Amino acid sequence: MTKLATTGLGANAGAANVASSTGFGDARGVESLKSRAAKDPKAAVKEAAKQFETLFMQQLLKSMREATKSDSSMDNDASKLGAEMLDTQWSTKLSGRPGGLADVIARQLDRQVSGSATSIARPDSANLAATRSTASLARPQAAVGMPQQSASDFVTQHTEAATQAEATTGIPASFMIAQAAHETGWGKHEIRHQDGTTAHNLFGIKAGSNWTGDTVDVTTTEYSNGQPRKVVQKFRAYGSYAESFADYAKLMKDNPRYERVVASGSDAHSFAHGLQKAGYATDPAYAQKLSRVINTTLRLQRSVQT
Repeated sequence: MTKLATTGLGANAGAANVASSTGFGDARGVESLKSRAAKDPKAAVKEAAKQFETLFMQQLLKSMREATKSDSSMDNDASKLGAEMLDTQWSTKLSGRPGGLADVIARQLDRQVSGSATSIARPDSANLAATRSTASLARPQAAVGMPQQSASDFVTQHTEAATQAEATTGIPASFMIAQAAHETGWGKHEIRHQDGTTAHNLFGIKAGSNWTGDTVDVTTTEYSNGQPRKVVQKFRAYGSYAESFADYAKLMKDNPRYERVVASGSDAHSFAHGLQKAGYATDPAYAQKLSRVINTTLRLQRSVQT
């Protein structure tokens, strides 16, 4: 331990090195984590979770050592530094193991990050011209998040196209905007091509056998008898959001399955529950969630108008 003391490093310097070793106390480590998050969010979440667990384990080991240590003339800056360095090594080795605290932290972080979107779709029906999926929801029972400004921008962006679709179907534009918001997480989880460009598919409409336009393959979660399974499905791709609204309007108007939905008029409750009864979604809480988003959309429209 005498050799450590001659380096000129005290306990405070040792603590700084401990923080640096985790990445949180090092600006370069933080920037590296930010860069990784931009390229691979899931990997960054796992790394951040491991670092949190490492810090926790360091504090735990330190507390255990403080509770069991005895007075000694050897308890100097050098010995403290050596103990902290040992704590760092052990905490790093103990962190990130399967089933550990890092896994719990990662799941929590993953729920708070707009990571990869999971789809929820119903089984194909031969009687439908096209089937669809709620491709935007990361969790089947989760409410749609809504940052105020981005949601207002979403409403403003699609008002014109929704108004044109309203003229075709009689479905209020606000209802269709709300459904598009629900399907895409207010535009944050749109269906995209492999190169990252949007497919402009705001309503999760699949490409059935009668569809002759462009398509995009999407990994979606299908529910059959309540059991989820991952499958790759073809979804329709459009040249613009206006085309997406127009195609949705055509589906609602021409498909007998949605006759009662179109006839629901301006009743948000009837519209949302009509879609669910018609089999538009397999999520048992779909109507309830959509009703909430419709109410939010109406409030946002009023705020924009005022």
